[in-house]
Amino acid sequence: MATAINIFWFRRDLRLDDNLGFYNALRGKNPVLPIFIFDTEILESLPKDDARVTFIHDILTDMNAQLKEQGSGLAIYYGTPLEVFAQLSERFDIGHVITNHDYEPYAEERDQRIANYLKEKGIGFHTYQDQVIFEKDQIVKDNGDPYVVYTPYMKKWKYQFRNHYTLKHYEPAPLFDNLWTPSDLPFLSLEEIGFRRSSISVPPAITSPSLIQQYEARRNFPAVDGTSRLGPHLRFGTVSVRKMVAKAIAEKNEIFWQELIWREFFMQILWHFPHTVHKAFKPAYDRIAWNNDPEDFEKWKKGETGYSLVDAGMRELNSTGYMHNRVRMLVASFLCKHLLIDWRWGEAYFAEKLLDYEMASNVGNWQWAAGSGVDAAPYFRIFNPMTQAEKFDKEQKYIRKWVKEFGTNDYPTPMVDHKWARERCLSTYKEALN
Repeated sequence: MATAINIFWFRRDLRLDDNLGFYNALRGKNPVLPIFIFDTEILESLPKDDARVTFIHDILTDMNAQLKEQGSGLAIYYGTPLEVFAQLSERFDIGHVITNHDYEPYAEERDQRIANYLKEKGIGFHTYQDQVIFEKDQIVKDNGDPYVVYTPYMKKWKYQFRNHYTLKHYEPAPLFDNLWTPSDLPFLSLEEIGFRRSSISVPPAITSPSLIQQYEARRNFPAVDGTSRLGPHLRFGTVSVRKMVAKAIAEKNEIFWQELIWREFFMQILWHFPHTVHKAFKPAYDRIAWNNDPEDFEKWKKGETGYSLVDAGMRELNSTGYMHNRVRMLVASFLCKHLLIDWRWGEAYFAEKLLDYEMASNVGNWQWAAGSGVDAAPYFRIFNPMTQAEKFDKEQKYIRKWVKEFGTNDYPTPMVDHKWARERCLSTYKEALN
């Protein structure tokens, strides 16, 4: 009879160290086959040179090399997860499939389908909490309701962490002997899954003591290299959130720590209120009469609005897949309030372009910019693009880096007058909300 195996399914946890699900899989009695599935239901909407797909494939290649040093390897499959597990269950005697939790609506539906299928086959399906410190309804009000304002959530999060959480790390090295060692694991190339290498690369995360110590002083200035670039690494799990929290604690930096908590705040919001992917958290805001001018949207996308800091941010995004967080707030506010374009248009464009796109944070921040979300800025708070540039890029280093024609006759005049656009926004919002 064939050897019974367990399968560990990598998803948003692309690392071998401090990976709770992988650690527990290796502790089981059956040898473990590690797999990754390039899900066609996700890939079909992406451009063929998507930088995130290249990044994932590069990380998987590194993981495979590490596993080969242990006499094993990583299997890469292509298709829908249901199709792949049907193939695997035909080929192998599978005892259990182990993976880590995912919280986005599609992921939850997918995992339920997989769990149902495996149950029919008599195969166990086990998931672990790995990509956050606290999930779902672990941080709620005393009456059980979810928090919809960040500050009290953050305070409760820190209280629970300090009083009830033990920060462990899950290093699997002694358990690698329990890896399965077949000789014919598929390891598909980018080309074999229908993609090609992107010209955009994901920069490494910077979590040095000096960056964390200077985080508050430097993080708001886009010309300064003062941010960690952790976004895509947390998104795809190439770093452990437990180790990032440990770094924040070691450097005694509350602000850096609180940025990690913001991520979990938005993830629990999405879990409690999945409708916010497509609808305003505050329903009245879905009555706003958006202008939604396609030509205005194109100017915004290309960074041709005539507002220098907005344009610099959009050009940085288009060129690199990254935009400084301070500038993200401005370009989002400009789209929704100066141009009266639906936040969902901007959210979708960021989803297409951002290397660190994470649905919960992206939806949460776009709804914040539009005034329609939880913990949102009041609708009458409208960023002035000119004063924002003066405040955060006074020497115009960031602007001149990305807007080469700035200050010449080739640079366009502002596409809308700030004062006029502000008054139009206030009038339109009042009409919808009163």
